[in-house]
Amino acid sequence: MRFGKIPWPLPAVLVWLSSWGVFYLTQSLGIGFNSALLMAVCLGAVLSTMGQTWWRKSFIAGGFPVSFLILFSFDGLMGLPAWFWLIPLCVLLLIYPIRSWQDAPLFPTPANTLSLLSSKAPLPLKAKVMDAGCGLGHGLDALRIAYPQADLTGVEWSRLLCWVCQMRCPWAKISRGNIWEVNWSDFNLVYVFQRPESMQRAANKAMKELKPGAWMVSLEFEADALVFSSQFHSSGGKIVWLYQAPLKFKNVGEIDV
Repeated sequence: MRFGKIPWPLPAVLVWLSSWGVFYLTQSLGIGFNSALLMAVCLGAVLSTMGQTWWRKSFIAGGFPVSFLILFSFDGLMGLPAWFWLIPLCVLLLIYPIRSWQDAPLFPTPANTLSLLSSKAPLPLKAKVMDAGCGLGHGLDALRIAYPQADLTGVEWSRLLCWVCQMRCPWAKISRGNIWEVNWSDFNLVYVFQRPESMQRAANKAMKELKPGAWMVSLEFEADALVFSSQFHSSGGKIVWLYQAPLKFKNVGEIDV
């Protein structure tokens, strides 16, 4: 059983609230503090197995213990006014705006992950390459290693991350925008490090917009609907999936017009 049909990060929030509910309910029934704490932690650990990736499982399982430590281990925090907790929430929204919750969270691409990419997906000099959802620019760093002569572009919805990426990667064209509204036909290669739920949408967009010979490259997550052209394991063990246009759907009914 998985949380696949519940939009992320709602599964994590529901599990955290459930753990807190168990923690207080069991104490109200006369169960000791330590036993109640253990039961709440175990609940989160068990429910985390329904996460789709290892980092989601960790996020789900760790939410209650981390929040518990923050609230109960640092006595000074307990006396802070309620509005204080809006500060980290506002910072989170700056980094990860609500509109981008359907896309991948901030999860950097390791530096040498794409070092073999140019041998698998050769591009002409000055080819146009886009990192769709560039975050802080780690994916652009990896793409620069693979294609040092390419014309690199990064698109990021978060204003804060976009600004930081512009500072980190002055050699690339960084713009704030919605990766699903950018025209992919302008690029020889589009790199995505998304989430499993987003890959169908990426497959549909690539099918409609990639020009013949252009590539969509996905780190870790396969576009299940598409027939992949190639794949390889990066130095860090992650799978890199390559799809070259003209693309083919495994089943004709997969495309969402």
